[in-house]
Amino acid sequence: MTDPKHLSLELAPAEVVVTYRASGVIELRSPQPLQPYPATLAAALRRWAEEAPERVLLGERRDGPLYELTYGEAWAKIRRLGAALLARGLSAARPLMLLSDNSVDNALLQLAAMYVGVPAVPVSPAYSLVSQDLENLRHIAVQVEPGLVFAADGVRFARALAAVGAPAVVGRDPGPGQAVLSDMLSETCSLEHADAAHAATGPDTVAKILFTSGSTSRPKGVINTQRMLCSNQQAIAQCWPFLRARPPVLVDWLPWHHTFGGNHNFNMAVYHGGALYVDEGKPAPGLIERTVANLRAVPPTLYFNVPRGFEVLLPYLERDADLRARFFSRLDVIFYAGAALPPNLWARLAAVAEQAGAAGRVLMTSAWGSTETSPLVTSVHFPIDHAGIIGLPAPGCELKLVPREGKLELRVRGPNVTPGYHREPELTAAAFDDEGYYCIGDAGRLADPTDPRKGVVFDGRVAEDFKLTSGTWVSAGALRVAFIAAAAPVVQDVVIAGEGRSAAAALVFLNPDGCRAIAPDVPADRYAEDPRIRAHLAAALAAHNAANPGSSSRKLAAAVVLAEPPAIDAGEITDKGYINQRAVLRRRAADVAGLYAGSPDPARIEPA
Repeated sequence: MTDPKHLSLELAPAEVVVTYRASGVIELRSPQPLQPYPATLAAALRRWAEEAPERVLLGERRDGPLYELTYGEAWAKIRRLGAALLARGLSAARPLMLLSDNSVDNALLQLAAMYVGVPAVPVSPAYSLVSQDLENLRHIAVQVEPGLVFAADGVRFARALAAVGAPAVVGRDPGPGQAVLSDMLSETCSLEHADAAHAATGPDTVAKILFTSGSTSRPKGVINTQRMLCSNQQAIAQCWPFLRARPPVLVDWLPWHHTFGGNHNFNMAVYHGGALYVDEGKPAPGLIERTVANLRAVPPTLYFNVPRGFEVLLPYLERDADLRARFFSRLDVIFYAGAALPPNLWARLAAVAEQAGAAGRVLMTSAWGSTETSPLVTSVHFPIDHAGIIGLPAPGCELKLVPREGKLELRVRGPNVTPGYHREPELTAAAFDDEGYYCIGDAGRLADPTDPRKGVVFDGRVAEDFKLTSGTWVSAGALRVAFIAAAAPVVQDVVIAGEGRSAAAALVFLNPDGCRAIAPDVPADRYAEDPRIRAHLAAALAAHNAANPGSSSRKLAAAVVLAEPPAIDAGEITDKGYINQRAVLRRRAADVAGLYAGSPDPARIEPA
């Protein structure tokens, strides 16, 4: 999408320092030293409140009209809220727990808590509103022992607030004994007390505890210090010097209880004096329309999303010329993260950019990291022409590639890395190697071993890879992406099975929009049975296998469509749409057995 000859953005050069060890280990680091950065995020916020108090920090739709809050206004509210939190006895040992979606109120409370040294604990709203047993919510509450819990709506969150059992403050519709946030702002509390508490904070102060949603049966609380958050934003600033020239404008739905939305994006706006407009939409029917309306109202300069988000937004950009023109009118960057972007989505994004006259000037880019790295470790700060490359180490980050089972396991060290897991000393000890590198669980390889400047390629999750009975290793992540591309547009996601079997096979979650294009006359609950969709999948299996001749690690013997969507209570999916491969395989053991049954199974689809 990006033509280096036309790109006007100032980017860090694609340079890297490489050390090769005799053991086969490769070490990568940026030649740029990490420049000084503020001790706390509040210091960056205060800078803009003093230098540009009239500039918009946050915006959101409130019952229709667009509400905007400036840096000056936000700073005054944050100090008052910080004082109110201290008056309620909150401290480093009694943190603030937040249950609701992104909002201006949510942002102010998080910033106020961090201002006075109280950890913010944002929790997935799905744990409160979607979960039936509230098990994850109760587990988190026991782990952190909150001094106060916030929910936007006292009625909607009544069951969750009762389960947490801590004092509560709500945005509206309070229940018995619940405070209202607007009253907190008008309380007479000591601002001097708040300022003194802030003066005692520093780089090692715990800013947040973010709970992972991924690969284990229960969430883990990742400690996020101020050093982690601020050093990471300084690393981003050095990779993307263009952020100095124009403060970023974000229109973003990505949830703040995840590190991508809550650290990478939210903190980027604060660090650079930019604006973050809360997108209350999501990549789902009935909600994506709100995203479209928000992007039409406020064109972003940077647009961040996950592959599923781009997939749902693209039809609107493809058919609506006015929206397309607005979206690209001042756009500098399209950024995907969290999962590999299928080639068909890359091509469609490139096509709409060209239709809007933005081809060649918009940087299509990505990065890589995790909750434990706050989050960025590598950055694509140079033009690329396809997905899969995760870039080069950002300033201050050291990346170690360790040979393991035919792959290179990635390990990370730097000021952006967590000191550990909240109240989980054994997990903390197991997460680091003997050189202090965090073992992230991903694999990577050099895009060009003869020229490391071309970056690192993501090579799947080490924990998801498995061996066939032949002893051949299967890279589940790479195989998943390849089959999604081959089966477009009917497949939304795939889980690869085959551990201890003679061949790999696929468990398929269908894409309703793609299926509708092939079988418009069939209700959605019959897609799995429709012969046209099954024939499409059989042809995709055959085409995929033909493109990978002689490679048992890349072939798929069969597929089965999963009629039941992934369940959040079972840990099969996160609220950003990421699939937990291991959880799906455990829960769908009967479907896996059907893939390998000796007798014919009507649910099984084999290559055409």
